Amino acid sequence: MAVAGGIVVILLFVVSLLASWIAPYDPNEINLHEVLSHPSFAHLFGTDQLGRDVFSRMIWGAGISLKVGFVATGVAICIGVVLGAIAGYYGKWVDTVIMRFVDIMLCFPAFFLILAVIAILEPSIWNIMIVIGLTSWMGITRLVRADFISLKERDFVQAARAIGASDLRIIFRHILPNAMASVLVAATLGVAGAILTESALSFLGIGVQPPTPSWGNILTAGKNNIDIAWWLSLYPGLAILITVLGYNLLGEGIRDSLDPRLK
Repeated sequence: MAVAGGIVVILLFVVSLLASWIAPYDPNEINLHEVLSHPSFAHLFGTDQLGRDVFSRMIWGAGISLKVGFVATGVAICIGVVLGAIAGYYGKWVDTVIMRFVDIMLCFPAFFLILAVIAILEPSIWNIMIVIGLTSWMGITRLVRADFISLKERDFVQAARAIGASDLRIIFRHILPNAMASVLVAATLGVAGAILTESALSFLGIGVQPPTPSWGNILTAGKNNIDIAWWLSLYPGLAILITVLGYNLLGEGIRDSLDPRLK
């Protein structure tokens, strides 16, 4: 199953990188003579309410989804790793302050917090990526903190202290590399969550703004034409499902392969 997830992820990368060669049409090309055309050889996934080719828009939308997923997860990892490392390494009141802040952030429903921030800011792809990242670092902080608490008393850390290594060197050169396995798993699963969140925001009309193609805003067109254009809901919905499932399977496979208890 992990291999299947990896194949899905690799295919998405290839499609997003080669979008300009794979897509048969310009994703924003309007053709009023073919409005809401059914899937055919000319338009594999049909057309939308403006006559734009859905297959081409979905191919370009794959790149948008991956960009959002990776940038948002990168922001979350940077914040989570730094705060988790500080809390786990120094402990005491530093750990208490950071973890209480994490608890406060977890009290807010993440999606509604994102909605509130996006409602204040101008909806744009960069704002979405940053906001998703700023609201999804808490789990990574907890994971890194737990690893640091476990690792900071190991012999190799004590040896580094004995030869006079600084705290920064111990944290980033000795402990963090040994804690990256859980971070890698969390990052893989985080990309799937970020893609799902972006699709939901775009579906609500406050995510990626038209005419930029996104799986979420294609679904919005499908909602408005559900009775006469089923393909506008089916194909982007399947793309989101397969993408999120692929990343989840890959993340679980990485976790299982790195867990010595399963060997």
